[in-house]
Amino acid sequence: MSITLYNTMTRSKDPLEPLEAPKVSLYTCGPTVYNYAHIGNLRTYVFEDILKRALDYCGYEVNHVMNVTDVGHLVSDADDGEDKMALGAEREGKTVWEIAQYYWDAFRRDLERLNIIEPTVWCRATDHIADQIEQVRILEEKGFTYTIEDGVYFDTSKLSDYGKLARLDISGLRAGARIEVTEGKRNYTDFALWKLSPKDSTRLMEWESPWGMGFPGWHLECSTMAMRYLGEHLDIHCGGIDHIAVHHTNEIAQAESALGHEWTKCWMHGEFLTMAKSDESSGGKMSKSSGEFLTMDVLADKYGYDPIAYRYFLLGAHYRQQLAFSWEGMDAAASAMARLKRFVLEARAQYAGTEEPIAECMDEFEAAVTDDLNMPRALAAMWKATKTADASSGEVYATLLQMDRILGLGVAQMEPEETGASDEDIDALLQERTKARADKDYARSDEIRDQLAEMGIEIMDTPDGAKWRRI
Repeated sequence: MSITLYNTMTRSKDPLEPLEAPKVSLYTCGPTVYNYAHIGNLRTYVFEDILKRALDYCGYEVNHVMNVTDVGHLVSDADDGEDKMALGAEREGKTVWEIAQYYWDAFRRDLERLNIIEPTVWCRATDHIADQIEQVRILEEKGFTYTIEDGVYFDTSKLSDYGKLARLDISGLRAGARIEVTEGKRNYTDFALWKLSPKDSTRLMEWESPWGMGFPGWHLECSTMAMRYLGEHLDIHCGGIDHIAVHHTNEIAQAESALGHEWTKCWMHGEFLTMAKSDESSGGKMSKSSGEFLTMDVLADKYGYDPIAYRYFLLGAHYRQQLAFSWEGMDAAASAMARLKRFVLEARAQYAGTEEPIAECMDEFEAAVTDDLNMPRALAAMWKATKTADASSGEVYATLLQMDRILGLGVAQMEPEETGASDEDIDALLQERTKARADKDYARSDEIRDQLAEMGIEIMDTPDGAKWRRI
């Protein structure tokens, strides 16, 4: 099955044409493990998980590599300020190594809770210092670098197409607009490959190199490790939209200067999750630096939302569209998941294991998925399956199972909730639902039905009134 994906480089939706089909090499920028990932960060990883699931569904063999940034990510794009890892260690009174392991573990728990499949290869920047030093040496030999007091820099003036991914107007850039001036830098867009440690102090993380004691620049790790594990040609490279102008632009400069040819065929980027202004925020993208961010722990443990409801919430918007987070949106997602669970449990009870998915619904679903991962349309096809009158319950369940290979909502794992509710409590809710229906308050009626479904209670509307049973 073929798939069409939006390529940031071409600004168009292009058919995927892997270099060694059916194999697909996929690199996704991973976490900087100095703090918890916020739910905005996690939107990107859900998008990438959908991509990987879709590729697998289409018959491709995906080799997925993700980095772990545990050194070198400075607090600004100007190649100055403190390393985020050092700031995390100072904040919590731990070693940088303890910080890195703690937040990497936390990140992997978030992936598990969101039903995100882990990469084929994890690679930590600190495990590949020698590789990064070798990459700088190659660039130096080819004449793309220069050294100043604080480090080794890439000379972007040596590339006629620098900034092609972001379509940067290099001549229009001015000092201080996007990247601050560092003394000795030749061009505003030049960036550090290897930062030298201050002569009068010892850094928490530093290594010997041909240029002196120091540490690698953030951009260097991704291109180096991607080439280490995936070779000289990449099929797909992913990240957040904020990576386009600086991080991915600089990765391309490094990799293609070292290799002498095009590096990545398809670049894909997920849009921001923003905070709705009504949600105690000024709006705008979610950011750790502002202190205004929600973690999965807060969303699930403090506010009681199932992480899979958050995954469903994210699927309600195309990955290339900004999505505003709101509690109303999360409530709607939780309610939708409760309805889906009810359909799943009812249909599974009639499933014999031999039924085929509903062809019309699957055609619509697959058309949506292969058209640049259009998840809103895919969800519409899913709900259509639950309402197909001439399909058996077993066919509905077979359809939901098949679709869930990409949606990742955990259809096969859905089970009735254990409940300690007494028969009297259930009867009271059922009476309240009956009154709501009589008052034509159908929204409240549906809420009660979903509430009972989450408790493992099935409602059956009969000519003699509503009945219930424990599933």
